[in-house]
Amino acid sequence: MKTKKRIFKIIDLSVPIQQTPPGSMLKVEIQYINHKEGAKIYGSYFGLREEDFPEGNFSAVENVTLTTHSGTHLDAPWHYWPTSEGEPSRTIDEIPLEWCYGDGVVLNLTYKKAGEEIKVKDLELALKRIKYKLKPFDIVLLRTGASRYYGQPDYSKSHPGVTREATLWLIDQGIKVMGIDAWGWDKPFDCMVEDVRRGEREKLWAAHFVGREREYCHIENLTNLDKIPKSHGFKVAVFPVKIEKAGAGWVRAVAIIEK
Repeated sequence: MKTKKRIFKIIDLSVPIQQTPPGSMLKVEIQYINHKEGAKIYGSYFGLREEDFPEGNFSAVENVTLTTHSGTHLDAPWHYWPTSEGEPSRTIDEIPLEWCYGDGVVLNLTYKKAGEEIKVKDLELALKRIKYKLKPFDIVLLRTGASRYYGQPDYSKSHPGVTREATLWLIDQGIKVMGIDAWGWDKPFDCMVEDVRRGEREKLWAAHFVGREREYCHIENLTNLDKIPKSHGFKVAVFPVKIEKAGAGWVRAVAIIEK
């Protein structure tokens, strides 16, 4: 019996959870317990000796210590502020799953340099170039090219950031989930600190703080957006790990391309 060919292709849009990359402020520690060690450590729980296991092997296990904002993750409204639209902000386990699967749209913003702002006019121009009009519940993915620096010391400073106005504009188009292939949705923190020192306090985490008045989610640390062969006409799945009462959850983000 012949095996039928799959009629779709899946592109992985997620970075791996790995030991703390150089220069990262978000520490990740992974303890790897191999099969021999597993027999030694866990065998006693079952009242068994190492020699009771085949060739002294038992389950390999990993212990991981990290934040919910490590790796590719989806930020929930709770991360931005205690309330959103006048109600208690939803945590990651309360996000409607319908938001996390939909038509994907990639906007090419690779001409933007690190520390620059992605404004409404940039989004409008990117949409005009691909001749696409956003509709409610599209999942919008901003391609900056910063993901190529993932794991390098300056990764967190290597991206442009989305402005408050541009974030609001996307929400006004009916977008609930948006994402970026960079360390953060806003500009790098060193740039925002300089804004504050110049007296522009309103620019500190301005796009994140949009969540105080309008409910939305964004994805950070995406990758491989350049591998998606078309700017729209594909599906995106970004279901977060269900962490009780958390402000974010790790996602295995994927683009699904029908052949």
